[in-house]
Amino acid sequence: MSSIYSDEYQLVIKILRNARRERGLTQAAVASQLGKKQSFVAKVEGGERRLDIVEFVHICRLLAIDPCVILNEMK
Repeated sequence: MSSIYSDEYQLVIKILRNARRERGLTQAAVASQLGKKQSFVAKVEGGERRLDIVEFVHICRLLAIDPCVILNEMK
């Protein structure tokens, strides 16, 4: 089984997507802050592209989330 489809990975993406929405940010706004195209965020949120750890931390910082909080949710 690929980890992109694991329950833990899907939880991480769900938390990030919900945090983005709660902050009123569009995918385009997040992508712009990351220096990426909107399609990058869309593919991550849609499960078509897997985040690496550096991208994960950058997105967490952008959304003002402690990455450790999300990782602790994976227990």
